[in-house]
Amino acid sequence: MSSSDAPSTGALLSVRKLTKFFGSFAACNGIDLDVQPGEIHALLGENGAGKSTLVKMLFGVLEPTEGEILWEGRPVVIGSPGEARRNGIGMVFQHFSLFEALTVAENIALSLDDNISINRISDEASALSHAYGLPLDPKAHVADLSVGERQRIEIVRALIQNPKLIILDEPTSVLTPQEADRLFETLFKLKAEGRSVLYISHRLEEVQRICDRATVLRHGRVTGACDPRQETTGSLARMMVGSDVAGITHEGRGEKGDVQLEVARLSVPARTPFAMSLKEISLSVRAGEVLAIAGVAGNGQSELFDAVSGEYPAANSEAVKLRGRAVGREGIGARRLLGAGFVPEERHGHAAVPSLRLSDNLVLARSQSDRKAFLSGGFLKVIKRGAVQAAAKRISDAMDVRKSGEDPPAGSLSGGNLQKFIVGRELDRQPTVLVVNQPTWGVDAGAASRIRQALVDLARNGSAVLVISQDLDEIFEVATDIAVISEGRLSPSYPAQSLTREKIGLLMGGLHESKAHTEATHAH
Repeated sequence: MSSSDAPSTGALLSVRKLTKFFGSFAACNGIDLDVQPGEIHALLGENGAGKSTLVKMLFGVLEPTEGEILWEGRPVVIGSPGEARRNGIGMVFQHFSLFEALTVAENIALSLDDNISINRISDEASALSHAYGLPLDPKAHVADLSVGERQRIEIVRALIQNPKLIILDEPTSVLTPQEADRLFETLFKLKAEGRSVLYISHRLEEVQRICDRATVLRHGRVTGACDPRQETTGSLARMMVGSDVAGITHEGRGEKGDVQLEVARLSVPARTPFAMSLKEISLSVRAGEVLAIAGVAGNGQSELFDAVSGEYPAANSEAVKLRGRAVGREGIGARRLLGAGFVPEERHGHAAVPSLRLSDNLVLARSQSDRKAFLSGGFLKVIKRGAVQAAAKRISDAMDVRKSGEDPPAGSLSGGNLQKFIVGRELDRQPTVLVVNQPTWGVDAGAASRIRQALVDLARNGSAVLVISQDLDEIFEVATDIAVISEGRLSPSYPAQSLTREKIGLLMGGLHESKAHTEATHAH
């Protein structure tokens, strides 16, 4: 690994000493980087390393404090995303920049010239999305789409502008392996046409597979560059975090105990024309068990989480039981009081209010389950600031949450650090039952390892854990048992050691009752 990216003539994009301060905190500090024409260039680093800050400066979202950006050899000032797009830079953000009340086509139109008709945009988006294996209905409202479908909008919106450079921030985090393969084919085509890609991903196998070069950031500085194809995933992870990444350990896992969470023949009609209905869902999770539910995005995962958490109570109280008590018609607060904890899929706006401090988000999430600890007074409650801030600090220390201040707004944290805080917020209560939807989406190797180990440890200490995930690597790392959701139906659960990726693939295809069921049964 070399000490830095050496300056190179003929680069499509170059940055020199690029720096961004937030107060006294240097998110990026003297960054040097070159991206060549026709190159897929990886930008690696753990959460909080400065990757997102850097690319936001390149796309005109943030203004650099110091340094220089050169585009095709010319110094440029990129003052807005519009200027970036006119230069030929497109970007797919990790956190979606979409308006939920608008349609797919209307969201795409916001980034294009005003003189392009919405019908033309719809036609082009539909053709592009199907050509690249990312099917979209241009007339669908974003509010009715799954996270995976929303990610497709961002990718198509960037591709429709025919950029010279496309910046991708965790683009495959909610794509299936097949969709990711199709995206890679698209990227190779762009590369063959002489276009460049700046690729941010925590999936190091992807980086090795598709990237020509990689630049590594740590604590806002460039710490080196390499050819990822000449490295191992272990050596790449070590470059990112500065030490070896711990594997998941399962020592001490005991026998399963009593059923703590039970769902029985749960059926939920689709709430919107684009949502997925749940059909006769049944599952049980015992103390000491991690039941992981695999599936392709948009097959009912969010609807199942909503029903189990109480965000949308079921029609039948007996459909969901916590610790033997029927709670199907109870809300989230009542289920929390029974010892349950919940981590939803979307960090921003659902699990946390970005504009509020971490301590205030903690109060919002635990005001009922920790009423006496966090609140005082009679009818008009007063927040016990000292107790709340001490709890927030305890959570941050336990999960190694890296932040710019003692109690910053949630939105100022990187995605992985905010996820660590949200998961830690639930683990801090030592819940009897924990339900987590996409626990490590867009999280770096070090943070993902910490979160996954925490889930395993929670089950080992006697809790029942239900994990909903699209990441098969994650599922095999944490699960004692695995089921698959497809088209709103849930397969039977199988011991994790009895399944392979191929068998899970069959279950994903909806073959619950036939061949896959037979094969998995024989594997026992």
